[in-house]
Amino acid sequence: MIELRQLTKTYGDGAHRTTVLDRLDLTVGDREIAAVIGPSGAGKSTLAACVNLLEPPTSGTVVVNGRELSRLDQRSLRDARRQIGTIFQSDGLLARRTAAENVELPLRYLGVTRADRRRRVAELLDRVGLAARSGYYPHQLSGGQRQRVGIARALALRPRVLLSDEATSGLDPEATASVVRLLKELRDDLGLAILFITHEMETVLEIADSVAHLDAGRIVEQGAVVDLLRDPSSALGRALLPRRAHGATRGGAPWSVSYASASVPADWIARAGAALGVDVALLGASIGAVDGHVVGHATIALPPGTDAARLVAVLGDLGLHAAPSAAPADAAREPGTIGRELEPVA
Repeated sequence: MIELRQLTKTYGDGAHRTTVLDRLDLTVGDREIAAVIGPSGAGKSTLAACVNLLEPPTSGTVVVNGRELSRLDQRSLRDARRQIGTIFQSDGLLARRTAAENVELPLRYLGVTRADRRRRVAELLDRVGLAARSGYYPHQLSGGQRQRVGIARALALRPRVLLSDEATSGLDPEATASVVRLLKELRDDLGLAILFITHEMETVLEIADSVAHLDAGRIVEQGAVVDLLRDPSSALGRALLPRRAHGATRGGAPWSVSYASASVPADWIARAGAALGVDVALLGASIGAVDGHVVGHATIALPPGTDAARLVAVLGDLGLHAAPSAAPADAAREPGTIGRELEPVA
């Protein structure tokens, strides 16, 4: 588990003092993948460095697996860091060492016997699906394979926590998907707490249980991914699953409908139309499953004169939230949106 309480990191003094992280509170539980997203310069990489105390916080606490790292002496801190594996944006592999030799490095530095190193390396490379490429050098591996070697190396000392700092950035979609699948398997099989730092919104939907939006050193919104997607007032939820533009409709004004509960029936359009006694036209929708939960939103149109209060009540009974839809051009300028700062889902 990772617990950050009022974590603050500043550089410089006086007029030259810069606050990079400003009183962050964040918890990542065992068997949880928590994503942190934000624009360049938001403080994401500094956050990762503070979690393993490569950068000492200016104030606040960092607790990993029940130990407050800032209170440990150097020897105890070295021991605690062995429980934290790190996966970098650049795989960080040594070019003149094979995949097996790269994975072996942490074990060699720790003084593990040669026979035990060999067993552990073979186990790890098999775990990440690269047993047949143990003798390959980094230049002989694809980007996704190199990143999986980096993951195997991060697991060498049997950590309880993984830090992933832009680990999928620059990978093609297939390689990204393979890394995401692997990290989710490791979370489930090993009970890891994973802090997944990224700017890729679509990857957050695929991997994260919870997400926090970091901007200018502060967490401006956070929560479970499914809860945010079901909250029509959430700017982060809208950025994770942005609304599609819809064409003009004849007659009545369009309405935005979003999934607000887990009990929305699949035939909600037909049920709404029957309850209202009108035809409900579907103008567009983005609906899917996140970790087994159906989420999404749709734009519908109804005949002129439809009772708005009745519409809201009927859809509410079906587990949906409804509101008049903004025009596409207005929606792009919606106050509080973070779509300009982060990469939206394509």
